[in-house]
Amino acid sequence: MSTTDNRTPAFSLPGPPSPARSLRARGDTAVPGLRYRPVAPADPEKAAEIDRRLEAWARALDLFPPEWSGDFAQFRFGRAIALQHPEAADMERLTVAGKLLLAENIVDSCYCEEDEGRGGARLGLGGRLIMAQSALDPLHSTPEAEEGWRVGVQADGPLRSYHWALKDYSAIATPSQTGRLVHDLARLHMGYLAEAAWAQTRHMPRVWEYLVMRQFNNFRPCLSIVDAVDGYELPEAVYARPETQRITALACNATTIVNDLYSFTKELASDPEHLNLPQVVAANDQCGLKTAYLRSVDIHNEIMEAFETESALLSETSPLVERYARGLADWVSGNHEWHASNTERYSLPDYW
Repeated sequence: MSTTDNRTPAFSLPGPPSPARSLRARGDTAVPGLRYRPVAPADPEKAAEIDRRLEAWARALDLFPPEWSGDFAQFRFGRAIALQHPEAADMERLTVAGKLLLAENIVDSCYCEEDEGRGGARLGLGGRLIMAQSALDPLHSTPEAEEGWRVGVQADGPLRSYHWALKDYSAIATPSQTGRLVHDLARLHMGYLAEAAWAQTRHMPRVWEYLVMRQFNNFRPCLSIVDAVDGYELPEAVYARPETQRITALACNATTIVNDLYSFTKELASDPEHLNLPQVVAANDQCGLKTAYLRSVDIHNEIMEAFETESALLSETSPLVERYARGLADWVSGNHEWHASNTERYSLPDYW
């Protein structure tokens, strides 16, 4: 792929937008015009219990230092999980989903995110991520090499988090469901590498190229587990069908753009060159960030409409597919509510 004709925008992008004080004053927290389905409030006791279990698990495995406790509380893992999995079979499965979400965030923060001050860096990221993948997909080699691998995995916090989170997931999921998750985490790592490579080369992708990257660097590992968390399995032969894969990808892509829209001001405040959909639209269309942001809302809505329409049609083919599609929709809706209501973490730009 050539980058010589679109490596950088032909104009200077403006600085970070101001938070939308007028929206906050009215009590609005959702992006105006965004297509989403409202959800019931999360059970605060259930959310608190998930948080308690996750923090105890993280402390027992020494996954992060004490100074991270504020970050843990601000993220609200328990509330996110309770909102995203309203039909979970039991608290144990919700806790396992939370462990996976926490592990994915630890790997992202410690290995990928340079601006978080936790050791993440674009340089050498591939080497770190291949070790992370091995914590999920174990080494099969000589006894000496396998022993070295086991010691290495347990010596590193992000690797430990992946290893033990997957171990606990495999106890409540089938081998097929576990393999599905491992595959989707590899896809996530490919997305991390693409984003890092573009940052290193200062490549400004076309809009469709950015959306390709975000189809890999997205929440798919979280949506891969909806059937296991709800206590059943969508058979591999059904899951692998192109139409099932399409509604899964549409759901993942819609909710990932939601993240771009809600984290927009937060990301640009720490890194004005951080790639997100509005930034890419602005560079490609040579327009201001406000116009680009509103166009990004339209892109989300097109994807969301396709998901809703196609999943409704596919749901008519069998009750099990309908249940799976509903689980995807629940996750997308719950994740939107988590973003929209997490005002300590996110604020909307002053574009309305």
